[in-house]
Amino acid sequence: MAETGTVPPAGRREWIGLAVLTLPTMVAMLDLNVVILALPHLGAALRAGSSEQLWITDIYGFLIAGFLVTMGRLGDRIGHRRLLLTGAGAFAALSVAAAYTTSPEQLIAMRALLGIAGATIMPMTLALIRNMFKDARQMATAVGLWSMAMMAGISLGPAVGGLLLNSFWWGSVFLISVPVMVVLLAVGPALLPESRHPTSGRLDLVSVALSLAAVLPLIYGLKELARSGLAVTSVVACAVGATMGTVFVRRQRRLAEPLLDLSLFGTRAIGGGLALYLLAGLALSGCGLLLSQHLQLVEGLSPLTAALWMLAPAAVMVIGIQIVMRVAKRVRPGSILTVGMLIAAAGMVVLTQVDAVAGLPTLMLGVGIVFAGVNAVPALTNQLVMQSAPPHKAGSVGSLSTTAGELGSALGIAGLGSLATLFYQGHVQVPAQVAADTATAANESIAGAIAAARQLPSDVGNDLLTAARATFSTAFTQVAGLCAVVFLALAVLAFVTLRDVPLIGTQPGHDDMTQREPESLVA
Repeated sequence: MAETGTVPPAGRREWIGLAVLTLPTMVAMLDLNVVILALPHLGAALRAGSSEQLWITDIYGFLIAGFLVTMGRLGDRIGHRRLLLTGAGAFAALSVAAAYTTSPEQLIAMRALLGIAGATIMPMTLALIRNMFKDARQMATAVGLWSMAMMAGISLGPAVGGLLLNSFWWGSVFLISVPVMVVLLAVGPALLPESRHPTSGRLDLVSVALSLAAVLPLIYGLKELARSGLAVTSVVACAVGATMGTVFVRRQRRLAEPLLDLSLFGTRAIGGGLALYLLAGLALSGCGLLLSQHLQLVEGLSPLTAALWMLAPAAVMVIGIQIVMRVAKRVRPGSILTVGMLIAAAGMVVLTQVDAVAGLPTLMLGVGIVFAGVNAVPALTNQLVMQSAPPHKAGSVGSLSTTAGELGSALGIAGLGSLATLFYQGHVQVPAQVAADTATAANESIAGAIAAARQLPSDVGNDLLTAARATFSTAFTQVAGLCAVVFLALAVLAFVTLRDVPLIGTQPGHDDMTQREPESLVA
């Protein structure tokens, strides 16, 4: 049904339903990072090698990214609530199975299936919010709260994992999602309305295969670039992903019922919002990677202590989202996002002053400023994208928003991580007493320098560590300077593409598209 005239405001049922939807959103994002601190424990228990541990960590995110577009389209066709509840049931069962696996291969398989189940959650929750909150202002508030839950899940993952491991065995990091999914399954049918597009054509399986062939190799290649540097495997994977992506796009343009409607990108709020989300995520994820490394390798903090320190800027972002939601009622989103990117750029300038000796206060101040500026991106771009989406394509558009975030994160970790490595390698002033092969290892990475220092006499090892940490801090500041330029460019992008977009909560959306393809709501 097209949205015309006055729409009824959401009531108590819808707001309780929103609370139910934010919980699985937070859990799905928490699962991205919750196993990081559990890796040594599960590695010892399952006798998992380093390669297997990497797959245990990464395969979940790979499969989420690969299946988001497909699940968004499938939800529009068969029903958003139906697919969400199916995914939630699978997620709960697979989480229990993952907690009690007895081999690395089993756990990798369970994590892969969890990624497919998790891909149903993000776009379906956004689609349901789009259809539950017809009033534009209420929808803006609802999407803002959803964004806050998403960022909380991403930020809390390592800390929650560490706290659980202090009292329980490694499988507990998987079981925390089970009660949340059980609650969703219990109350979802009563609180969440079904919504689907009954005239949608069949799911094009060739497009599904092409989307997986594009996203999975690209994400894998980018992460391998960040982890291992320039190598044949990573370059080939990226090339395959880019080629399959080109073939996918060409096919979508020819199909009457495409898996991904490319015309959606023609809407300024959707196209500009997604571009901003992807590029800001690129800069932020790269910054987060280097922050984690600096805390552990330069400041010498344990993984759990580093994770707890990282909660401070995450709290700044969560609080900032609430402030942005209030300001957005009076100020256009393009203006807020422009100012936010300028604030983030200022934070990056502060980070260019970090040093290896007394850098922790400057580091946390700079990161806090960056997060204070970037919080406007998830808070507003998700609202802009979903507000501009036709209701019958809410799942597809919701999947685009999440996919932009996933790709931005992978690009940032790979790109900025590789730049930091490039700035580090070959620049360590190694003490003269260090052997040539040890000096080479120390100049490859700061982790290599730390390992080498442990094998040297204490005075020589300390000198090597001091030199390596100073070099890494220099590389960190150089990357921060580049990120400052990126955020300045994003400020220009936000101003140019979004300055004419009206206030959040006042834009009616795609009325022309809505009239062309009517929506069906089934209570």
